[in-house]
Amino acid sequence: MQHSKFEKVVKLENNYIYNLITKFVKLLNPKSIFICNDSVSDFNYIRKKAIEDGEERKLSIEGHTVHFDGYYDQARDKERTKFLVPKGVYLGPNLNIIDKESGLKEIFGIMKNIMYDRELYILFFCLGPANSNFSIPAIQLTDSSYVAHSEIILYRPGYEEFRRLGNYKDYFQFVHSEGEVKDAVSINVNKRRIYMDTEEDIVYSVNTQYGGNTIGHKKLAMRLGINRASKENWLTEHMFISGIHGPGSRVTYFAGAFPSMCGKTSTAMIPEETIVGDDIVYIKKIKNKVYAVNVEIGIFGIIEDINPDDDPYIWKVLNEPKEIIFSNVLVTEDGDVYWKGKPGEVPEKGINYSGEWYPGKKDSEGKEITPSHKNARFTVNLKDLDNLDINYDNPNGVEIKGIIYGGRDSDTLVPVQEAYNWAHGIVSMGASIESETTAATLGKTGVRKFNPMSNLDFLSIPVGKYIDINLKFGDSLEDPP
Repeated sequence: MQHSKFEKVVKLENNYIYNLITKFVKLLNPKSIFICNDSVSDFNYIRKKAIEDGEERKLSIEGHTVHFDGYYDQARDKERTKFLVPKGVYLGPNLNIIDKESGLKEIFGIMKNIMYDRELYILFFCLGPANSNFSIPAIQLTDSSYVAHSEIILYRPGYEEFRRLGNYKDYFQFVHSEGEVKDAVSINVNKRRIYMDTEEDIVYSVNTQYGGNTIGHKKLAMRLGINRASKENWLTEHMFISGIHGPGSRVTYFAGAFPSMCGKTSTAMIPEETIVGDDIVYIKKIKNKVYAVNVEIGIFGIIEDINPDDDPYIWKVLNEPKEIIFSNVLVTEDGDVYWKGKPGEVPEKGINYSGEWYPGKKDSEGKEITPSHKNARFTVNLKDLDNLDINYDNPNGVEIKGIIYGGRDSDTLVPVQEAYNWAHGIVSMGASIESETTAATLGKTGVRKFNPMSNLDFLSIPVGKYIDINLKFGDSLEDPP
């Protein structure tokens, strides 16, 4: 490690960070190390490396790039996502577990010397607004410039927050390697592993690039957040926050929970209203009222069917010279992008996640390859949206006056119903959600499954305990939403 880069670690005055980096540098054995602070020059280095490494390609509009995940690395891998637990611990039938000792032995064996010919990027972030009662500092170690670039768009910079906190130890840790790559794509998907240790607040991810498996501060951090919240009497939820504007400049903030690919982002983007966040929130009781913050500062959103009529704010930003990463869409010869549902004719050819694409192309199993993947995404910073709420970064959060639960259910429940009270809403609506599976996870889509609180995929505690915590949270309020 160069002396100037080592100084960035020394300035943190944090022995826990120093020991963490030392431990994993020995394990991963990177060719070089880049420690990123909150400076523009460091962020620009990450952006430049993403292009040089081939993990992103420039598009025709300034600031736009495209990333392709591997053909079999297009969604969250539920089967290989597991919790590391001590012998005898059981988290219920809905959570995958593996013995901690054997799990660590396995993943450390996979990770041993895995970065011998690669650069290790070390980045610091703040989950939630800086210097806030809500927020949690986090550190990411990765050899993927795409993952690093995505995170500097999606999360608040945290190097200065770590400096402010000093020798602080209760931060989240994420260690990722994309593993062996060919044409800048992870190829050892049979050795893909995502292992989470809630005792140590650390997540390991290897042999994958897809954001849901690798962007540590997203759903991986959400699982750590649910575990921590369960011990400290607050909530981590899979929700958007939107400001609904009424007469006399009144703004009422609502939170809403839908499963992945079921409309959180689109609902948060309702015209004439404002967005605080679209995916993950921390919720706390403050002076007997409910307040929440957006954990993130960006959107990792589904791009399928985005169009100017239904999604005017997103459509506008996707066509402007802003910093945007498109993933698993079709790139045309002139450097434009096409996704399923985009207005206009389907291009006759282009490049997508399968390589050169043309209408009717099929994969090795005889399945037709669509121009863009169903789970194709865009990554953009909230600050580039015209409908961003003025309180998006308020360290005190926003007061939540109503909560919405929903799912992808085409033929059973009525479209809208109102709960009598908090307990009725949790038990008969939130905890009773049935929703059809989507392309956000590997496996068959359209299968109706229970998904309590739209959060089943991201729980790190037994589902019964999670629902009970939500009920008790409401009971503690004099006037719950």
